[in-house]
Amino acid sequence: MKFALVGYGVRGDVEPLVALGRELLRRGHEVRTAVAPNMVCFVESAGLASVVYGLDATTYGLDFHDLVGMDFSDHAQNAISRLTLIIERFSQVWAEKSATLTALANGADVLVASFNEQRLAANVAESHDIPLVVLHYNPAVPNLLGRQGQLSARVTKEAGDAQRRALGLPEARPSADRASPEIHAYDGFCFPALQAKCAKQDVRRSFVGALTLELSTDADDDALSWIAEESPPIFFGFGSTRVLAETVAMISAACAQLGERALVCAGGSDFTHANPQSDHVKIVGALNYAAIFPACQAVVHHGGTGTTAASLRAGIPTLILPATPDQAIWAYVVIHLEVGCGRPFVKVTQKSLVADLRSILTPHCAARAREVATQMSKPAESAARAADLLEEIARFGRPNGSTLGQ
Repeated sequence: MKFALVGYGVRGDVEPLVALGRELLRRGHEVRTAVAPNMVCFVESAGLASVVYGLDATTYGLDFHDLVGMDFSDHAQNAISRLTLIIERFSQVWAEKSATLTALANGADVLVASFNEQRLAANVAESHDIPLVVLHYNPAVPNLLGRQGQLSARVTKEAGDAQRRALGLPEARPSADRASPEIHAYDGFCFPALQAKCAKQDVRRSFVGALTLELSTDADDDALSWIAEESPPIFFGFGSTRVLAETVAMISAACAQLGERALVCAGGSDFTHANPQSDHVKIVGALNYAAIFPACQAVVHHGGTGTTAASLRAGIPTLILPATPDQAIWAYVVIHLEVGCGRPFVKVTQKSLVADLRSILTPHCAARAREVATQMSKPAESAARAADLLEEIARFGRPNGSTLGQ
């Protein structure tokens, strides 16, 4: 069977697709991938470089950081002119991505797209007359971004309409992008109301658990050695979210006040000039969370789906400091599960950080975290479930209803 996978963004947007792609490769299938330029090295390091057939993945759109950093203020005198420029540039990028994905999906049995690429991918799948499967990392929340979401919808509609015309497709139906099977790459028990609703009413959705790679890094052994020197530390990491170096000083001061050690993962931030001025803080690069988290006594992070799954699987208390609305969803989850708490990152101070850490470093929170860990899916199980579903769709053009809604 042949599968085309497309994702766009940072590591959290791409890793679930890569984990799924590796499982499909292990089963002997042909896998083609398309990712943003900033993620090509990561995909190659995960072993999928050889499956980009005849295409350079760097051609799939702009570098994600270049896209979100676009500034049109110097090129237009008023809001209407700026909006026109935004639509024109976005439509150009959309058209370029569509051309790449159209070629990538040629001959594929199924096209799999991350949720943020589903509209573009839906048109490509329709043009090839193949099933589209949408991979979600957290529940979709309508109108989550208010006016910003409305603007995004308008820009997306303009680009999508132009894409359909270029592909020779008729005008899109309003419900077209809601008809595709969905794989939700998180554990359904985290959202019991949604899981119950889908089990009764919606056979298009399947909860498979978080799709993660658990790749070892060069820094793992050094970090584990430092952890073993004294009492377990508190882990701090913000994924691809970029935070200021001053954050390290705040973490250092808060942990000193509590008498705790801090293991700080730089992630997408530049902590080169961060100076905690204390032996109780260690700054590291990328780590294998599956290896590191169980050795810590608590985890503080941004609320990415993969990082949240890793902390829940590790069975230790979690403090989530979200910077975006989708990350805030996971803060509510850890509060609901009684395994931690959350606070918007912009509202964090040294005083609030100390208070929040004290609230999760309790016997009750630790016991609940261990209990929840026993309910979490395992990475291999999640990948296997998702691959099973894709094989069914490739064979029959649709998923088997008995395996969905779980």
